[in-house]
Formats: sequence, structure tokens, C-alpha cells
Amino acid sequence: MRLFVFGLGYSANRFIAQHGGQFTGIAGTVRTAGTSAALAPARGIETLVFNPDVTDPRIADRLADADLLLVSIPPGADSDPVLQTFGSEIAASGIRRIVYLSSVGVYGDHQGAWIDETAPVSGEGRRKARIDAEAGWRALAGDRATILRIAGIYGPGRNALENLKAGKAHRIVKPGQVFNRIHVDDIVAAIAAAFDHAQTGIFNLCDDEPAPPQDVVTYAAALMGIAPPPEQDFATAEMSPMARSFYASNNRISNARLKRELGVKLAFPTYREGLTALWQQRET
Repeated sequence: MRLFVFGLGYSANRFIAQHGGQFTGIAGTVRTAGTSAALAPARGIETLVFNPDVTDPRIADRLADADLLLVSIPPGADSDPVLQTFGSEIAASGIRRIVYLSSVGVYGDHQGAWIDETAPVSGEGRRKARIDAEAGWRALAGDRATILRIAGIYGPGRNALENLKAGKAHRIVKPGQVFNRIHVDDIVAAIAAAFDHAQTGIFNLCDDEPAPPQDVVTYAAALMGIAPPPEQDFATAEMSPMARSFYASNNRISNARLKRELGVKLAFPTYREGLTALWQQRET
């Protein structure tokens, strides 16, 4: 069984590290040849450069040989680069399952209400690009495609503990605001389940407890035995436009379908279990 990955990033690499042994061959794309050299020797991955300026000619051949396809490259402003460049090859291939990593950002703002996969999606800019990409993959692959809408990712090397150590953690308080998040190892489990199960469709990938972002930082500081940074009011806090934009949506997102239909049992059902494990392992 052969795996092809568009976008050898954080979640995809973690999946390969944990499940790569089941594949007879793994190939995937990176943006630069330097990244390729860093990945290939350690994990037995054939890496192929794919970016707006360079497309390795061997990609089409590897797609023709693949049994499973994992796509983690986000759409651009105008289109999904994978669909635009390789849509016809993928449609004609013998790939039996495609897992596309999307974002819970497609939902927009539901003012803190609980929502599931039936909630409407709409928006402009990055959100519309994601929505259009999801529609493109569903149209291309039909019942071969599983779409995982992923919440904010944390895990080894990417978490509140590390932000505190680096002096980059902030406690921005916007009354009533919650964010949804997911540990990278639970993403790995969901990808594996999506490849293994006959059931396809759209699944939210988040933990059980949407929480205020300042609570996560406070908990991480307590694990480290240090004082948390002072709270800052959202209205007056110095933030980049990008950072501020994340506070425009306020949703409590249900993962019930993921558990019920794909049978995923979260290893880290809340940020507390996830951060505690990271602190105990010192994988920060």
C-alpha cells in the first residue's frame, strides 16, 4: 500500500512518524529542496518539490501508483493548487481514499453556540477559499473523499508551554470568547481512522472542551510553576490584524460525529490532558 502526501507539514509528518511502517512506499511534496533533504533520510520518504514556481515532473507518476492520498496544502487566494495542477490525474487514478485537511474556520461566527457539521458555511477571503476547496474535492472525488475540519493545532514544539518559555504567551481576554483546539496526535488518529473506515464525509476534528484562550495559558503556567502573563483586554490589546481576526468567530464545535461514525477516541479530550502530557514528557 502506497501513500502520497501533498504538504509534508506538522500533522502529516506526525502521521508518517506513527503509521509510516504500514506503507510499502511514501512520497510527498515539500516547498523547497532544503526541506526535502532534511526529511528523506530519516523517514524513508521520497520528497518532491511543489510550489507556485516548481512542480517536480515525477509527482504525476507517484500519484498514479498511490493507494491513499493525504492533502494538507491550503488553498491559495484564487484556487486550490493541488486541484488546479493535478485534478485530472487524481480523478483518473486508482487512489481509493483521499483525506483532505480543512479548517473549522469555514463556519464563521455562531456567537458561542454549539454547532456540528450541518452548520452553514459562508464567508470571504481565506474562509471562502477553504469552502471552495472543500467543494472542489467533493466534486472531484465523491465518496472517495473524507474532509477533516481541524481546530487549532497544538502538540510537541507547538503549544502554550513553549510560548511561555519564549516569552510569547499572552492572556487576551474577550468576554465569552472560546476557541476550539486539538492535539496533533488526535489528528493522527483521525487520519488513520479516515483511511481505514468505509464511512466518508465531513468531520469536525476538535477536542471536547472549547475554552477561553487565557485559560489555556494560565493552566500551562501553573504546570511550569510560574506566574502567568497579565491579562489584557481584547479591545485595547496590541495585536496584529491577523491575530485579531481569529477573535471574529466564536463557536463551540461538536466532535460527536467523529467519535460516532469514525470511532475515534481522543487521547487528549481537553487541553489539560494534552498540556499535562507535554509537560511530563518535556516535549515542549
